[in-house]
Amino acid sequence: MKKPILAIFFFFSFLQLFSQSENPRYDSALAKSMGADDYGMKSYILVVLKSGPNTITDQAKLDTLFSDHMKNIQDMADKGKLIVAGPFGKNAKSYRGIFILNVKTKEEASALLMNDPAIREKVFETDILEWYGSAALGEYLKVHQKIEKKSF
Repeated sequence: MKKPILAIFFFFSFLQLFSQSENPRYDSALAKSMGADDYGMKSYILVVLKSGPNTITDQAKLDTLFSDHMKNIQDMADKGKLIVAGPFGKNAKSYRGIFILNVKTKEEASALLMNDPAIREKVFETDILEWYGSAALGEYLKVHQKIEKKSF
């Protein structure tokens, strides 16, 4: 008699352990404004910048391309399309940096990336991937603007 009761107890304890519960701090208006799903997440496009085949030796042209590359980054951020950007340190894979774009499709990301002269000129190549992360990631740049002493 005790064994069935014990088995039922363990079964329901197991179910409760793996059941999901509602967050008491959940703010539906905030979640909706950020495009969050029920888990507080959303889809983004992750772009990995890699060294491209065009190895420009003219330093003045390279300086102009990188200056325009930085202007394009700022433009995407100003339009709310860029959430995260940053370079990698030296590595064996020729990875140069990443962007996390707040766009819905790879096609929309590709169109934005073609505004970058360094990508157009093949100084950088890109890998474009779908990525699922916190919908609050968009708040990152708002905070960064308050702690950035110098800009590019």
